Amino acid sequence: MRFMVRRLALFAAALVGLSLLVFVVLRVLPGDVAAVMAGTNATPERIVSLRAQMGLDRSYAAQYLDWADGLFHGDLGTSAIGGKSVASQVGTRAGVTFPLIVLSLLIALAIGLPLGCAAVLTRNERLRGVFHVVAIVGGAVPALWSGLLLILLFARGVGLFGVFPSQGFPADGWSNPGQALMALVLPALATGLTAGAGLMRYTRAALGEAASNSAVDMAMACGMTRVQALLRVGLRLALPQLVSVFGLMFAQMITGVMVIESLFALPGLGAMLVTDVGNRDLLAVQSELFLLAAFFLLLGLLVDLAHRVLDPRFKTARSREVG
Repeated sequence: MRFMVRRLALFAAALVGLSLLVFVVLRVLPGDVAAVMAGTNATPERIVSLRAQMGLDRSYAAQYLDWADGLFHGDLGTSAIGGKSVASQVGTRAGVTFPLIVLSLLIALAIGLPLGCAAVLTRNERLRGVFHVVAIVGGAVPALWSGLLLILLFARGVGLFGVFPSQGFPADGWSNPGQALMALVLPALATGLTAGAGLMRYTRAALGEAASNSAVDMAMACGMTRVQALLRVGLRLALPQLVSVFGLMFAQMITGVMVIESLFALPGLGAMLVTDVGNRDLLAVQSELFLLAAFFLLLGLLVDLAHRVLDPRFKTARSREVG
């Protein structure tokens, strides 16, 4: 309980520091939101009026406290350019980005875990070499290049096998799950293949290290075969490391899918952030950046807690303390 309370306190302090950092960094950037909204032919009086209307004429401390109070109550503010609620826009765009990330991770798991285990379980040296080459080549291929290759192979209209749509997302979103899922297949494959190669390397390394553990030898002495001992005991010993890798991979995909969203013209969080930055929509960008960075911190907290629960060494340490 003390560990969890300490971690939650650090998480809260990190959120406060993160909000201050995002606020300060965006304020030192060149450009004026009021001038952008007013247009190139606007009079100075019009710009001053807009600055007062948006609260930009107040002190930085007052602006920050007002924004932080809104975040605490779930209000992300209103876009200065479009006039729409930032929370509603984030919710709509997240319905594209996060399903894409989840689908990419499922593909990475389906590739990385079985091939990583197979690379350790096989006794054929040539086959091990093949797995090694696959992991290196797969991890070296950029997601953008693999996305272009997948378009040339499987996209409708331009691909060799016209199976999946090459760009866009259904206007009605997930009202038609079949069309929405088809639009995410190629982008998910582009990111999932690269991530799967990385997960394969980590799985092979973690399971290979667990294979030399005395617990695996004990399992084999109790009648298990080598394969059974590695899969039932060794993989469980490697699980804390794999959970950490999986959490980091999830966080990396949040930024990684932004490039893929641009390639496949998906209306996700990446496209929204790029558009708002280009429009100098300061009020929207600061909330969007804070949400993305806060999600990184939340993933780190969850991975830390899961690692402590799954790692048997922490359980042993707690039992010794109680004893």
